[in-house]
Amino acid sequence: GYDPSDYPPFGMTVDVAVLTRREGALHVLLIERGQDPWKGHWALPGGFVDIDEDLTDAALRELHEETGIRVDRLEQLGAYGRPDRDPRMRIVSVAYWTFVDDLPAPQGGDDAADALVIPIDHALSRPERFASDHHLILGDVRDRYMEHTQAP
Repeated sequence: GYDPSDYPPFGMTVDVAVLTRREGALHVLLIERGQDPWKGHWALPGGFVDIDEDLTDAALRELHEETGIRVDRLEQLGAYGRPDRDPRMRIVSVAYWTFVDDLPAPQGGDDAADALVIPIDHALSRPERFASDHHLILGDVRDRYMEHTQAP
């Protein structure tokens, strides 16, 4: 057999980037974190996956809890697992993204102090404002979006 205490604590989270266009510019839905770590910093909506929960279901749930937004579909972007990305424990996050044409006004909820929609280029120009590695995830989301929208 094995002893679970032989293994270090390990967390699984999901993060969701919702993109939209406003006034001709690409925007992203962000939250302002309401608690530590990174209280007051921008973050992608997201959080811990429940032990009996599918990853995509967790992403949809966290998005709704923190912003009031529901979406029909999410595309998986990738996994982010740098060992020092969270001070609480070793955490791997699976990031998702989607594009929504007419994104309704978000409402901060759960552990999000606020939810906002801001131009993605402005957000990416302020990496110090972000929790953890969320500016890196967002940069990858922008790249993926650009790949999807290039003319053939």
